[in-house]
Amino acid sequence: MAEMTVQLVAVERRLWSGVATSVSAQTTEGEIGILPGHEPLLGQLVEGGVVRIRTTDGELVTAAVHGGFLSVTGEGVSILAEDAELAGEIDIERARQKLQDADEAERARAAAQVRAVEQSA
Repeated sequence: MAEMTVQLVAVERRLWSGVATSVSAQTTEGEIGILPGHEPLLGQLVEGGVVRIRTTDGELVTAAVHGGFLSVTGEGVSILAEDAELAGEIDIERARQKLQDADEAERARAAAQVRAVEQSA
């Protein structure tokens, strides 16, 4: 099985690192899927996007990501986010409430949180 090293890092902390078989993320150019052996690239992550990492154990790591960059090199994938939350850390009811009550910027963040939790199931 082909694999690659992946790091998901926010400004304040490392959320996840390990070995994975695939990564998908939303960039300003569209959604991208990364498999082992992918050509090197640098992509800008969208505000209010979702990143999904499939580990070699078959686990799905899902996170709401708010800006930053995705870097693919021969050594692996680095997701460097301005801010990010793992799906398991998100209070889904609070995020849904923010979707209704918050300003535009907060709604984008809440929408990403809701999508991350829904896609992690």
